[in-house]
Amino acid sequence: MIASLPRQTTPRDEPPRPPEDPRHKARRRALTLLIIVLLIGVPAVYLAISANQSRNSGKDKEAKYSATGLTVGWPSKVQRRLYQVPVPHPAEEVAFYETNNWKTSRLYVQFQTSEAGLDTFLAGIGVDRDTLKKNDITISDRDQKITGWKFTRPGPWWGVVNKQKDPAPTQDIVVNLSDPALPMVYVVSRTVP
Repeated sequence: MIASLPRQTTPRDEPPRPPEDPRHKARRRALTLLIIVLLIGVPAVYLAISANQSRNSGKDKEAKYSATGLTVGWPSKVQRRLYQVPVPHPAEEVAFYETNNWKTSRLYVQFQTSEAGLDTFLAGIGVDRDTLKKNDITISDRDQKITGWKFTRPGPWWGVVNKQKDPAPTQDIVVNLSDPALPMVYVVSRTVP
């Protein structure tokens, strides 16, 4: 048996609508256009801005992580804490470079400081001036090549290796005391992840 469908009732006699006023028609069209622009335009502009910011962020990260050799500026607080390199204040000519691989992670740091700053730095890693050895270049040729450091300028050069039990980092330190009031410090801090 086939069910019968309900039928629509015929509309009652309604008075016909008056023709639309041209001003009302223009206002309705403008409102419709505004809604369309807002629904399409705002997300499109947001998407364009977001894509541009994302692309710029990627370029910044690419430049940071593809850098070879020293980068002028201070290592981050996290890097200084992780590698135990307490760069003192005041310090000038600060530059750093970090390398990471599955075997060893290294932070290379150089800075120029005052006599008191050098003492503060050495105390911060657990050594003092008496542990420095004259003409002891403790930074390897390999590490010198990576950073471009050349310890051939007039010295005297002083060095020390601060060995610590894993996972604490080991620091190779070289200090140029050609100007005792403004020593130049070179550090390679390495840790095994």
